[in-house]
Amino acid sequence: MISLVTGVGSFLGHIVPFIGGGTLALIAIVTGFMARGQIKQTGEQGRWMANVGIIIGVIHLAGLFLVLLFFLFVVFVLGIALFGVATHSGSAPSPSVQPTS
Repeated sequence: MISLVTGVGSFLGHIVPFIGGGTLALIAIVTGFMARGQIKQTGEQGRWMANVGIIIGVIHLAGLFLVLLFFLFVVFVLGIALFGVATHSGSAPSPSVQPTS
């Protein structure tokens, strides 16, 4: 049950400072695997809740990873493209050859 609740709550967890959705997604994954082990030993019900919590947590962490990769792409690739063009756009005068008479 905890895995399912924290998995769903991880999408809303980004508004909580210092805890965040990534931490809640990781908690959902860990508690999901713990619940699956306990369910296997005792034969209780609720395996689907553990599985759903694991799946939601993994999807959320994968989404966070993709957002991080996109952010790094924007910062480095587009930043280099924009500032690289700005440094060579004539900000410094180029030497000119004067004809000698």
